[in-house]
Amino acid sequence: MPDPSARSDSPWRVLLVFLGLGLTSFGGPVAHLGYFRTEFVERRRWLDDRAYADLVALCQFLPGPASSQVGMALGLSRAGGWGMLAAWAGFTLPSALALVALAEAIVRQPALASAGWVHGLKVAAVAIVAQAVWGMARTLCPDRQRAALAIGAALVLLAWPAALAQVLVIAAAALAGRWLLRLPAAAAAPLAQRWPLSRRGGALALVLFLLPLAVLPMWALASGTPTAALVDGFYRAGALVFGGGHVVLPLLQASVVPGGALGNAEFLAGYGAAQAVPGPLFTFAAYLGAAAHWPWQGWTGGLLLLAVIFAPAALVLLAALPLWQALRERAGVRAALAGVNAAVVGVLLAALYDPVWTGSIQGRADAALALAALGLLVVGRCPPVLVVGLAAAAGQAMAWMS
Repeated sequence: MPDPSARSDSPWRVLLVFLGLGLTSFGGPVAHLGYFRTEFVERRRWLDDRAYADLVALCQFLPGPASSQVGMALGLSRAGGWGMLAAWAGFTLPSALALVALAEAIVRQPALASAGWVHGLKVAAVAIVAQAVWGMARTLCPDRQRAALAIGAALVLLAWPAALAQVLVIAAAALAGRWLLRLPAAAAAPLAQRWPLSRRGGALALVLFLLPLAVLPMWALASGTPTAALVDGFYRAGALVFGGGHVVLPLLQASVVPGGALGNAEFLAGYGAAQAVPGPLFTFAAYLGAAAHWPWQGWTGGLLLLAVIFAPAALVLLAALPLWQALRERAGVRAALAGVNAAVVGVLLAALYDPVWTGSIQGRADAALALAALGLLVVGRCPPVLVVGLAAAAGQAMAWMS
């Protein structure tokens, strides 16, 4: 089996391979990882199952969109830094461009935000977030201590729905996990691959990851401009998302809706639409950047905030690759991460009520549609793109009948 750190492809080749995945990878991050395994382990034999499992474990350990980070690492291993960028662009841009086009349509035709099919997208978001909460709770809160952390996080955020509260809850959960959780020892076999990065390069990437977390809030506070506020909020969202792409929802909502950059109806419509396109859920940021009321509204703003939200995921990946063997053997680090993962269940549970439920459900018919969509997802195991399409059609039909 070839060493995956060997550079044997051009960035253009990597771009084309990931572009095919970006156009066809429906179903969320778990499905994406399945597509990647089929493409890169079975079909192209870029790496073996053991190396792929190591890589997936690393990316699930880090903040950020795990499937996108796996793709970035594979691009890095095949064609260096340009290959990493090419893998990200190929997998991300198809859905991002589709969502920017939707945002442009809503900006030019504001009546679209109140159309029946758009309301159906918002109702579908209720079912999708409910499914995410349930699935994440089963995996990330398997004992009483972590269930208590999740419930406590939800209670705090329901009482104090602010962006600062979300950051403090995640930090407190990391400390609680570090000192209160006792996890079974995890066997950590030697890594099956080596990456073309030094520890010095990883340390530089870590500094570049942490620096904006300190500088951007000061810029936003000092300038008071919408640009500074949105860049700060989106970078922080990309840096603090643990446990799955759906957790980005409350972080982004706190960045755009309270300050008036975007209405809650337009926000939830975009979130529902993001379920119907392939690729990572983080491309929702492109919709928000294009639709928000700020100096860069449109295509420029969409692509700018798309880059901002993915930047921390790339930097923390580069920082962790040289250190992964040592990190995964530290019991304290694993316990802190378990506490964070439990808290993000609570973060998403609070978001399920506000803004998702409160912004989407206007009566019994909406509640029934959300319940039907949830049944299709959980019991029928229907793909999200189909459920979203049916919900949009049902929302339009209800609008015609009213």
